[in-house]
Amino acid sequence: MITIDEARETIRMISEANLDVRTITMGINLLDCADGSCEAFCRKIYDKIVRKAERLVQVGEGIAMEYGVPVVNKRISVTPISLAAAGCGCDCENYVNVAKTLDRAAQTTGVNFIGGFSALVHKGITSEDRKLLDSIPLALAETERVCSSVNVASTRSGINVNAVNAIGRLLKDTAMMTRDRNSIGCAKFVVFCNAVEDNPFMAGAFHGTGEGDAAINVGVSGPGVIERALENVRGADFETLCETIKRTAFKITRVGQLVAQEAARRLHVPFGVIDLSLAPTPAIGDSIAEILQEMGLEQPGAPGTTAAIAILNDSVKKGGVMASSYVGGLSGAFIPVSEDHGMIEAVRAGALTLEKLEAMTCVCSVGLDMIAIPGDTPVETLSGIILDEMAIGMINNKTTAVRIIPVIGKNVGDVVEFGGLLGLAPVMAVNRFRCTDFVQRGGRIPAPIHSFRN
Repeated sequence: MITIDEARETIRMISEANLDVRTITMGINLLDCADGSCEAFCRKIYDKIVRKAERLVQVGEGIAMEYGVPVVNKRISVTPISLAAAGCGCDCENYVNVAKTLDRAAQTTGVNFIGGFSALVHKGITSEDRKLLDSIPLALAETERVCSSVNVASTRSGINVNAVNAIGRLLKDTAMMTRDRNSIGCAKFVVFCNAVEDNPFMAGAFHGTGEGDAAINVGVSGPGVIERALENVRGADFETLCETIKRTAFKITRVGQLVAQEAARRLHVPFGVIDLSLAPTPAIGDSIAEILQEMGLEQPGAPGTTAAIAILNDSVKKGGVMASSYVGGLSGAFIPVSEDHGMIEAVRAGALTLEKLEAMTCVCSVGLDMIAIPGDTPVETLSGIILDEMAIGMINNKTTAVRIIPVIGKNVGDVVEFGGLLGLAPVMAVNRFRCTDFVQRGGRIPAPIHSFRN
């Protein structure tokens, strides 16, 4: 039960510190849409999504109005399409029409993104997986709201290097096909190690096979709330710092729990998880970088940055799990460059490099996120960047991801505008030394010894 004092404090967090529910995401199982006919498969997908999610936007806006809590995004995630298609021997020549069907369903229901144009290939690639991978560039070029993800690695199975190399090529193809829009297709694609089944955040959301027929997963966010709380303990020791973050994360998560349960009740869909990730926006006062600066760093990227992000991530998790029994998704702190004005400024100042961002991903949520790089970056270098991040996830038994954008026609120092929540990004330098012979070995990197836990 939320008390009057908690309610008043929540109002202050909303009005003064940009607290919001970043997304209500409805996960929908499409396995029962399987059909040997591509046309029938698409029709069943569209009908089920629209039937299940027809009131999602209305309910989200109603809750925001009644409770005074901004609900920024309403989204849908679906069963990975390669799995949904595999059960019926679908005769689709490719899955571009399936992506267009997802896009049409998203438009009809009014959501801003739909995730699940996805494949899980961490140990091998089926014919349906291959068909989906081959479809990604054109699918992302010809749709507006579809997001795609591929899981290429896990702690239990190792890293599928053949899949990583295929993704390096498809990233370049996607960038070329959307070059008239600053290669924005790549901003709707993410590659994972240890992908989770209940992530409500895009571009990596999909509805896992361990989930039910539908679920409501809510992502809360409040970097500004954390930053404001830390202003009150400026100069205090680390124990006080951590306790302050934990208490604040508890309050943020309580807000998300209330919204999630109410949305699930009104939509007659089971409540899944609260993802308590601190997800920044381009707005001033809604930045992970500002939290790091309030901790005492001149700029993100300065010595001590990795320690600071580790403290933040761990404290957020500790506070959140005390507020809800169903914390899931990714949960922690995101560090996307283009979506965080403080990170953008750190790159511009020369404080933050790709290598430092990689180090930070060892201890925070997800990985290299929304990073613009030169459009002439070799395919093998793209694969090498992905391999490095997948290795971090595999060895540390955590979820890591890469969402990088080789912007065709842009060079280091150029600024690329993506618009909306995707923000803008300075094009970052990439190590110029080649890794071609390494990545072209192919095959599979074996799982680490600690993966054998039986």
